[in-house]
Amino acid sequence: MREPVRWVLWDVKDTLLKVRRSVGEQYCLEAERAGLKVPAAQLETAFRQTYRQQLRLFPNYGRAEGMNSQVWWTGLVRDTFAQCAVDDPALLDSLAHNLYHNFCGPENWEVFPDSNSTLKFCTALGLEQGIVSNFDKRLEGILRGCGLLNHFSFLLTSEEAGVAKPDPAIFIQALGRCGVPASSVVHVGDHFVKDYLTSRSLGIRGYLLDRQDCHGHLDVPPQHRLHSLDELPARLKQDAD
Repeated sequence: MREPVRWVLWDVKDTLLKVRRSVGEQYCLEAERAGLKVPAAQLETAFRQTYRQQLRLFPNYGRAEGMNSQVWWTGLVRDTFAQCAVDDPALLDSLAHNLYHNFCGPENWEVFPDSNSTLKFCTALGLEQGIVSNFDKRLEGILRGCGLLNHFSFLLTSEEAGVAKPDPAIFIQALGRCGVPASSVVHVGDHFVKDYLTSRSLGIRGYLLDRQDCHGHLDVPPQHRLHSLDELPARLKQDAD
């Protein structure tokens, strides 16, 4: 007989919330405050290139190299603007400091319309909820500011865990906190490999959130796919029956 669901684990970015504007737009606004004119499109391109390089050289916020997320992001912002011909060291430090702190609160994050209602439904069902996310130490403040923090019994970020999805070790740490078999745990996330495949590989009931119907080509059974979080309650009820 199948174990009843006891826990729901959540990804965060692009699952429960998203950035309000593109990175290029937000970096452009900060540059304008500093008296600079750098096109948002140029900053977006530079950010994407720098982000890929930073992730390759120093994965998971450089934890293995003794870095932390603030140092990691500071270097990333500095290098992004340096690619756009900003070369004043003091100005680069100021931009990096301001942008890091701009993303600490809810101002630059937008909660999806279906997030709060679905989290409340899970609570009403008597389910415990937790976070498993490749996020950094700012997550608690962001969720608090967005009015979501009270839904969760724990937050497990990759910075805290020392490993990042798709490494199964972060989910194994989460299961330890849940204290129930993997078959009693649901995970919801928007990434096919990091969220869906990795959680399923451990026996967790993984659901792939596909808001824009971008993953139709992937081999995911329809019953494992969500186009909106509004669809999750019915799936959980089916699992409970």
